[in-house]
Amino acid sequence: MHAGVKPASQTDVLPVQVRDLTVAYDDRPALWDVDLDVPPGVLMAIIGPNGAGKSTLIRAILGLVPLAAGNVSLFGRPGQEQRGRVGYMPQRNSVDWDFPVSALDVVLMGLYRQVGWIRRPGRRERAQAMQCLERVGLADYAHRQISQLSGGQQQRVFLARALAQNADLYLMDEPFAGVDATTERAIIEILKALRAEGKTVVVVHHDLGTAPEYFDYVALLNVRLIAAGPMETTFTPENLQRAYQGRIAFLGG
Repeated sequence: MHAGVKPASQTDVLPVQVRDLTVAYDDRPALWDVDLDVPPGVLMAIIGPNGAGKSTLIRAILGLVPLAAGNVSLFGRPGQEQRGRVGYMPQRNSVDWDFPVSALDVVLMGLYRQVGWIRRPGRRERAQAMQCLERVGLADYAHRQISQLSGGQQQRVFLARALAQNADLYLMDEPFAGVDATTERAIIEILKALRAEGKTVVVVHHDLGTAPEYFDYVALLNVRLIAAGPMETTFTPENLQRAYQGRIAFLGG
């Protein structure tokens, strides 16, 4: 296990606990009877083939999709009571990038729980948002329209918005999709820094080759949960073959 990450004890409150979770679209299960515990202070990947339900699992944890069965608790309480402790970074392709807002405006949206929808952000909130943009290397682009940013820059803006939420748990849906190698390295360093601060970070990830380097915990998913646990003992050729139903020839990395 990576330095600074300790196994959860029996007394730790789990940031995420999923029990008997089933989600269906048009009577077709996207997730089936999933049980998942996410211990505190891990950087965890959700990995599986296309159509495995990875994004659906993130959205179900957030309460964004109706559950056919089961329940989700966050930090030992019903999920809807703990949303203020959760930061979310959606898939880039789910965002209207032509919406006329600046990078700074997007990050300020991450402070709405602190500011409220009515009051305009003040000097303190703008300074907070600028600090988050600086952390992702985009302070110089604060007033640039998001439609004028590259794909990698757009991803960094949405990471900065998640950072502005100052959450205890971060849920991120493919943050590395469509970014260059430099941006990917910058993002993973920020996620590792969050882990070092004691945050819990859960990431939908598709690159098997980088998974062991980036993450210390993994959940392998294919509608059902195949396996979940520390990377060293869970990310095995046998479990990957089960998750990908034999459609994987080798274990990368």
